[in-house]
Amino acid sequence: MDFNNLKLYRKQNGFTQEQVAERLGVSRQAVAKWERGESLPDIDNIIALADMYEVTIDSLVRDLTSLPEKEHGKKYMFGVTRVDEKGKITLPKKCREVFKLKTGDSVLVLGDEDRGIAVIKISEIFDR
Repeated sequence: MDFNNLKLYRKQNGFTQEQVAERLGVSRQAVAKWERGESLPDIDNIIALADMYEVTIDSLVRDLTSLPEKEHGKKYMFGVTRVDEKGKITLPKKCREVFKLKTGDSVLVLGDEDRGIAVIKISEIFDR
């Protein structure tokens, strides 16, 4: 099991390794080893980390960057992307291919605080 998301979630939440260690009652070195994949947190610490970062245990422990693209009822997991300093994201190539998105296409961004963000190609709305 690879916890490659630990550092990402820690940084997204603005914590240092020392702050995470203090909140969990472990050493900073233990947090560093978890982030480097040299050791794994125990189940109690996994739960505490998921709570601290406000994510599911599943998203904490899965390697979201290397999941294969899967089709299951026409639902896909394309991987992880980052928001840049201007708020822009780059959709993964496979996503652009599947949804036939090209430069200049318009998309509608919807949000639900409990369920997340959805991006819809505008032409899909008008073609129905």
